[in-house]
Amino acid sequence: MKKLCVVLSLLIIFTLGAIAFTNIKLGGIIGKISPVDAASSITLVAATDTLRAEVNQGVFTFTNLKQGVYNVVIKANAPYKDAVIEKVAVKDSATTDLGEIKLQQ
Repeated sequence: MKKLCVVLSLLIIFTLGAIAFTNIKLGGIIGKISPVDAASSITLVAATDTLRAEVNQGVFTFTNLKQGVYNVVIKANAPYKDAVIEKVAVKDSATTDLGEIKLQQ
């Protein structure tokens, strides 16, 4: 009887642990800079956290983001001007597509 209680207890603990870790859902942000060579770097800012993404042929991607609101900071190459996109919302398991971002000269 004691073995059965121990086995059931362990099974319940394992199941609860597995369920707890499956609830973590992450989102992302994608976009494209136009013209392709206009941006030197893309930074994502949320409160005190800062992330940087690679720009490849004008395309950038941020993955594994927690749900929240972010600011996207685009550092431009001359003669283009820097840009900031504020209050970009990321929801669980969803990727927010910013589309084409045209930098001004």
